[in-house]
Amino acid sequence: MMLKQAAKKALGLTSRQSTPWSVGILRTYHENVIDHYDNPRNVGSFDKNDPNVGTGLVGAPACGDVMKLQIKVDEKTGQIVDARFKTFGCGSAIASSSVATEWVKGKAMEDVLTIKNTEIAKHLSLPPVKLHCSMLAEDAIKAAVKDYKEKRVKTNGAAAAGETTQA
Repeated sequence: MMLKQAAKKALGLTSRQSTPWSVGILRTYHENVIDHYDNPRNVGSFDKNDPNVGTGLVGAPACGDVMKLQIKVDEKTGQIVDARFKTFGCGSAIASSSVATEWVKGKAMEDVLTIKNTEIAKHLSLPPVKLHCSMLAEDAIKAAVKDYKEKRVKTNGAAAAGETTQA
């Protein structure tokens, strides 16, 4: 404490003024991150056993963030009709999940595979140290689509096998 007071005195600052090196130390989230963190869209989950639901579960061991993103697909059109997420992580991870669910709804599965982490990061103005959050969101989208497609193959394969055994 004495060192801090001595530094302020040497710099000619009063006790109520901040030191020049404290300026810029405070880091804030961009307003888009704060919006999606304070008002996350599409929080929740679907039944993972529903054949029309694809689930992507991804994590970043370095920071401990874990993201579950689910898509509900109209099997006739192949369009994503709804999306949900549950994320354990920082504000940037939660915001990235929220944005991802907003962006996938109403799109064809093949179209959502073109969503890149850089687009999510740019939209949220994520700093370089938080880019892994947007990478998780991209990975979760891909994992959810992959899971849905694998379920369809199993469902269609089981249906086809049932048809051939009855013939």
